[in-house]
Amino acid sequence: MGRLDPAVGPLDLRPAQDVAGPPGTRGPVGAAERHLAPDLARGAMLLLIALANAPVLLYDRPLSLRGHLAEAGWADRLVTFATTAFVDGRAYPMFAALLGYGVVSLVRRQLDAGATHAAVRRLLRRRHLALLGIGLVHAVALFSGDVLGAYGLAGLVIVALLAMSDGRLLLTAGLLAIPFVAVGATYGVPPEPHVPYLPSAAEPSPLTAAALRLGEWLPATPVSALGMLVPICLGVWAGRRGHLDQPDRYARTLRWAAWAGIGVGVLGGVPFALVVAGVWPATSLGVDLGLAVLHTGTGVAGGLGLAALAGLVAARTAHPAGTARASATSRVISGLAACGARSLSCYLAQSVVLVPLLSPWALGLGARLGSAATALLAVATWLATVLGSAWLARHGRRGPAEVALRRIVYGSSSARS
Repeated sequence: MGRLDPAVGPLDLRPAQDVAGPPGTRGPVGAAERHLAPDLARGAMLLLIALANAPVLLYDRPLSLRGHLAEAGWADRLVTFATTAFVDGRAYPMFAALLGYGVVSLVRRQLDAGATHAAVRRLLRRRHLALLGIGLVHAVALFSGDVLGAYGLAGLVIVALLAMSDGRLLLTAGLLAIPFVAVGATYGVPPEPHVPYLPSAAEPSPLTAAALRLGEWLPATPVSALGMLVPICLGVWAGRRGHLDQPDRYARTLRWAAWAGIGVGVLGGVPFALVVAGVWPATSLGVDLGLAVLHTGTGVAGGLGLAALAGLVAARTAHPAGTARASATSRVISGLAACGARSLSCYLAQSVVLVPLLSPWALGLGARLGSAATALLAVATWLATVLGSAWLARHGRRGPAEVALRRIVYGSSSARS
């Protein structure tokens, strides 16, 4: 694929815009066509997702806000503070922004190859319906906190976003931010005593737990999808400019975005994190709601800042300093990028490991482990996926979920490409 123009305009895929060209689409992106920065961002982001998801699988103890346990130990409270301030509400906006960014690259690649607008619309519809279906299976089988369904649902409306001018796109993001932060205010509502954050996580019967997970996922998915549209809009805006495709060229922009985004995310997340960790006693419901809104709103900036940081790391990796140091750094970067290139498989693998370990219908560690021990378990699970992805990359293999998705979207022959 050629380099993106730094000022790519709207990608209008409405039926009236169809032009002459082959009716089909080209195959999925090959390994040689991938850009380092988006994969690096996804690989690192999966650590944050593991840290964010694991605590909601704990049960049988009093809860604080946002699904975290109310604990007395200093190590557990420190982990709760760090997770709330730096991870919660930051990882998923980062992933959503990368989704919007990636769709722009996908559409541009297809159009450059001569595909018609109608063919690209069908491709996007199949892709996001497939994500919605995978999310449903994931939720019922393992984890109702699944986010794939929300990404798939949000992706179904992304064609309309692609056709917008930059001004309309940013205005839409601003308008969508209003219900987004309003939903975030619900995290400031005190939990009911003796009611688990996810009832399915405390259910000992596997069949009943599956039914509960379906009931939890169905109403949560459209609400989550609505919130994801804000960072998706911003990801589409960045994707038009190719900020992560050419990190060297946009290093100054990425540096500014990283410092500003992460800074805003941290400053907006710390006050609520102090309350969640029990360091700052809650004074009133109104204060808690306000801090939850601040935490949610600044999470988008934090997520975008983390993606920009990945771009800076990718740019620096292209010019390593020192052979031995560069070699060690290169192995770490390659492992993270391999994980990011297989992000769907690695995301699902986290549930395959963590849910049976923590759920009462299996080993039931969720009733005994504290936040600190659970965080270590989440990190170990993520590290295992990084090592597994690096092994697959060395042998030229894709993740199993990526193979399945490509088969659904592009056909059986593309799964091997």
